[in-house]
Amino acid sequence: MATSTDIQTRLATTSQLRLNQLTKKFRLGESVIQTLIFTCGAISIVITSAIVVVLGQEAFLFFSNPEVNLIDFFTTTKWSPNILQFGIWPLVTSTLVTSFIAILTAMPLGLCAAIFLSEYATERVKGLLKPTLEVLAGVPTVVYGYFALTFVTPFLRNIFGRETVEIYNMLSAGLVIGIMIMPLVTSMSEDALSAVPRALREGAYGLGATKLETAIQVVVPAAFSGIVAAFIIGISRAFGETMIVAIAAGAGPKLTLNPFSAAETMAGHIVRISGGDLSYASLDYESLFAIALLLFVITLTLNLISRYVVNRFREQYE
Repeated sequence: MATSTDIQTRLATTSQLRLNQLTKKFRLGESVIQTLIFTCGAISIVITSAIVVVLGQEAFLFFSNPEVNLIDFFTTTKWSPNILQFGIWPLVTSTLVTSFIAILTAMPLGLCAAIFLSEYATERVKGLLKPTLEVLAGVPTVVYGYFALTFVTPFLRNIFGRETVEIYNMLSAGLVIGIMIMPLVTSMSEDALSAVPRALREGAYGLGATKLETAIQVVVPAAFSGIVAAFIIGISRAFGETMIVAIAAGAGPKLTLNPFSAAETMAGHIVRISGGDLSYASLDYESLFAIALLLFVITLTLNLISRYVVNRFREQYE
């Protein structure tokens, strides 16, 4: 007959065996999850590297052509591959103008919306506004392009005059790009504002500050790095926008800073030329990869600046 000591020993042994089995299952599941996460990260790195390799190879073929001069590519102001003129500045300036207009539109609207959602909106109001912003972010860009062409452009021509505003112009394209990237700026800025500790707000209230003064003078400066990162990422998104500028900004490289004029951006030029009758391995074909590589470098630089700003000005709270 088993004694109480034997029974306790058996129970302890059984419990230990079950614990070991659960530990093995947990470790196996954790290993599978870690493998999946590593695989996803590795795939993203491989895809990015493949993009860089493809762009680099084709761009190298373009710049190694004896009819192309690298110095002229960055210094001249005429882009016309048909007559062997490859000055990139007409495409760059139009891209800068539309992106500048877009961020001037998205920055105040997005930041104000983020402050309202973070500091003023109730949970019910936030539950209504956030899905609305997500709907704006999910609208296809081709819809935004036709909205700019059929609504914003006629509106601008009625205000400033039909002689001043061309049918295709950078202003309407930039405004609509700003509307498109506003949800991105709002979402990232609101996350940065919400991450500010409640103690800072309560301290400002205790000193007699109003809600607006607290939001502007305390919360926004505390979330400065996140807000700047949101703006920079918004700019990089505006730089790479394609369909809006292809539909509303106009076709044909043109060196101008007049937002009422038609001009072609780098992304718009790539869409227009690649959609035509373009022979493979021709100089025009290879020039698209040179433009794409420059656009990739610009957006990558903006993202690196965003990471630097976040790391440099991030506030640490206990």
